[in-house]
Amino acid sequence: MKKAFTAAAFMFALSLGLGLRGKTASQAGPDYGLPELHTIRTATLSPSYSCKPTGGGYQNTALFLSGYSRQRNSPDLLFNGACGSQDYFEASTAGDDMALIADLGKGVELETVSAHLAFNLQNVGSFTAYSAFAQAVPVLRKHTYAVLLNKSEIRGLFLFTVTKHIANQEVDFRFAVKEYQILDVKAQSPGFDWTKGNL
Repeated sequence: MKKAFTAAAFMFALSLGLGLRGKTASQAGPDYGLPELHTIRTATLSPSYSCKPTGGGYQNTALFLSGYSRQRNSPDLLFNGACGSQDYFEASTAGDDMALIADLGKGVELETVSAHLAFNLQNVGSFTAYSAFAQAVPVLRKHTYAVLLNKSEIRGLFLFTVTKHIANQEVDFRFAVKEYQILDVKAQSPGFDWTKGNL
């Protein structure tokens, strides 16, 4: 009787353990192809989006940090500029995107910029020291930029330094992702409109 109880208890415990392992594996969810944090990588975008041949979507003009952003065709950074005009970077490319970019300046070492310093490079309590984020910034060689991603399903922060730039043709840069999240939006107020005023 005691042996039968012990065997039954063992089998019950084993089934619980297997069930828990199965549940943990299923909770892992889909592979979103998330970027590794705090690791410097390189990228080349070419040509500028508004100077490429017509058709074909973004082609090689945009940076996708995750498999998820590529699947949604929602780039995390766009190299833009009409033929013969100044090139610029932008991160808000569609819909209700509200991503912003700050030029941290020339000669800023990518290796030394933390998430904290991306918002205040001098780390001092002065309003002039805070990074100025904008919708778009000009492409400037040897400048380091911070991108604050604020999209309907993506939140993040990454940094990059331009190493080479040929107007309208190509930009090379080194980049490091500091934070990247795929959001599960619980609720959203309806009626967002870029042009609507307030009553």
